[in-house]
This record gives sequence, C-alpha cells and structure tokens, in this order.
Amino acid sequence: MDKIPPEILGGVAAGVVVLLVLIFLYRYLLRICRPNEILIFSGRKHKTEDGRTVGYRVVFGGRGMRIPVVETVHQMDVSLISVPMAVQGAYSEGGIPLNVHAIANIKISTDPRFVGNAIQQLLGKDRNEIARMCKETLEGHLRATCATLTPEDINQDRLKFARQLEKSAVPDLEKLGLELDVLKIQHIADDRNYLESIGRQRIAEILMTAEVAESDAVRQAEQAEAAARARGEVAMTNAQGAVQRKQNELRQIKAEVDGDARSEEVRAEAAGQQARAEADLELQKMRGELEQLRLEAEVTIPADVEATVREHLAAGQAAPIAANGEAMAQSLAEVSGAWRDSGGKAMDMFVLQHLDHIFGDVAKAAKRITVGEVNLIDGGDGKTIPAYAASYPATMGRLLEEVTKTLGVDIAKVITGIPTAGTSNNPVRS
Repeated sequence: MDKIPPEILGGVAAGVVVLLVLIFLYRYLLRICRPNEILIFSGRKHKTEDGRTVGYRVVFGGRGMRIPVVETVHQMDVSLISVPMAVQGAYSEGGIPLNVHAIANIKISTDPRFVGNAIQQLLGKDRNEIARMCKETLEGHLRATCATLTPEDINQDRLKFARQLEKSAVPDLEKLGLELDVLKIQHIADDRNYLESIGRQRIAEILMTAEVAESDAVRQAEQAEAAARARGEVAMTNAQGAVQRKQNELRQIKAEVDGDARSEEVRAEAAGQQARAEADLELQKMRGELEQLRLEAEVTIPADVEATVREHLAAGQAAPIAANGEAMAQSLAEVSGAWRDSGGKAMDMFVLQHLDHIFGDVAKAAKRITVGEVNLIDGGDGKTIPAYAASYPATMGRLLEEVTKTLGVDIAKVITGIPTAGTSNNPVRS
C-alpha cells in the first residue's frame, strides 16, 4: 500500500485546523437569546419601524451574530418583578387619611415602541433598582388616585380603584420602558376608624335592611302561604267536586251499563228459554213422529200384515174344507136319497159300518190344511197359546158337526148314545 504524501496530510491537517477555528469563532460570535430576555447589539446604526435612527438593534428571542470589534452585546431580563407598596396617610376625597397596601408585577416591555426607553434608561441597572424606581412611581400615583375617591369607594370597589391606579401609572411606566402586568389592592385601613365606623353603620343599615327584608319576606311568605293555602283549598274543593262529578258520571255509566247488561241477560235468557222450548217442542214432535213410526213399524204394520196373513190363511184353510164339505154333502145326499126309505136306521148302520172310512177321510181333509207360520200376540193374560192349542180339537169338533149337518146323522150319538148339543132326537129325513 502506497503511503500518503506528506503534502496531502499537511493540507488536510491545515483544513481541519481552519474548520475548528471557524467553528470556535462562530460559537464565540453567536449570541442566543433566551425566552425571558432580550439582546441588545450596539455599535452600529439601525432604523426602527417608526423611522428613527438608533445605534443598536434588539433581538427578541432566537439568536444573533455579533460583528467582532464593531458590536457589543448586552442582555436585559424581561421576567416579572414583584413590587410591594405600602402608603401611609394617603388622603382620600373628604380629607380622610388611609393606609393602603398593594402589590404590582412589572417587567421590561418587549413592545418595539417602548423597548428603546427601557434600553436608554434601564440598561445596566439591576432588578432591585428597577423595582425601587417602579415602587416610587406607583406609590406617587397611588396617593394621587386616593385623592380622587372617597373611602367608601376605595373600600367597596377595589377593582375600580385598581383600574384608575393602573390608568394613571401606565403612561409613566411606558416612558421608563416598563409594563404593568398585575396590580392588586391588598388592604385598606385608617387610623381614625372611619372605615370601621362606616362598617358599623353599614352593618347596622344592612341589619336593619335585613330585618325589614326578613319581616317583609316573612309577611310575604305568610301571605303567599295563606294565598297558596286558599288556592290549595279551592283547588282541593274543585278537585273533590270534579272527582265527585266523575264518580257520579261513572256511577251513572255503570248503572246504564248494568241495566243494559241485565236487559241483555234477560233478553238472552228469554231467547234461550224460547229457543229451548222450541227445540223441546221440535224434539217432542220428532219423538212423537219417531214413536208413531216405531209403533207403526213394531205394532200396526206387523198387525196389519198379520191380519192380512190370517185372512189369507183362513181363506186358504176354508177353501179346501168347503170344497170337501160340498163333495161329501153331495155324496151323503145321494146316500140319503138311496136310503130314504130305510127309516133312518140304515143310515146309522151305514155310518157305523163305514166309521173308520169316514174318519179317515175327515183326517185326510184336515191334513190337507197346512199352516206355514203363526204369529201369536199375547195380551198379557197367558191365554193366547192355550187358545191356539185348543183350536185343533175345536176344529175336529167343527168337522164332526159339519158331517152331522150334512149326513143328518149324529155321529156322537151313534157312538156314545148321547146326542150332540144343537141337534134333535130325530134324524133328518129327506
């Protein structure tokens, strides 16, 4: 690796040295202004904003460069300075001496219009000396302001007193390049107890006024209470009347509603009863019709059918018997004609000889009578079935009677020797 020539190294070192010197000079000539101060660069002429020519320039915060040899730099502190004031025997309007204690906060003005005054008159003075100057100035204005106000005004309206004092002192402070920030009146007193007397008088007046006001307030309160009570009673009476009217209206409406409801209930009940009666009537009619139909179905129709069946059965039963009886009557008539002259004895003998044949024919004729089905209706006396069973011997008896009538021969008498009821002792002769 090649070595750096000494010439280059020397040039770099010289450049560094020059740069360090420049930085040192810049730092030495640079002035930084803090927020609570102003810098005054004096030594050259400058024009202000109002056109005046002055031998300085002012920097409010920030920084500035001092031209060496030509300019010098001074600092002025613009932070607040507390100035207490105590004035003894300051005569007020009316000749009453007062002792006033106040405090003011001032500072060097940063207003471009008045900062020149501060530079010209206060540059190089310390804060204590500035505070002394402000105190003397403000105390003089404080005495002058007290002379324009009565003790009552000063004591009662301290804000007004402070405003007038400020109004009086500000022009002189501006000439000094100062700015009044805060002014407060702390205490006001007098050696002759005038303010205390005024206070006692004022207290008495206030007490009297308070008593009067209290009396008036009590009276007004009593009147208001009485009026409110009267209005309350009237309102209560009106409310009770309104409530009573509403209750009466409610009772009337309730009575009307109850009456309508009862009427509706009565009408509904009557309608229900009428509907039930009509329904019961219809039901009874339907039951009657059903009972009539049941009777017709169970009694009348079966009875009619049974009567018709009986008629047909009787006609069917009578037809063969009548036909057989007529045939037998004809045969017996012929026999009777043949034996007419036998004196009646021959017929009895013939009957006895042919008795088996006669009864056989009668039995055959009876057998030809067929009964398919018989419906018996018992009247509850138990005679229907015995009567029906007794009808068979009666039928046989009737057949024998018919034979007796036809032949003129009492078969029972011939057999038993006892004549049959309803026949004569003599046989019929043709």
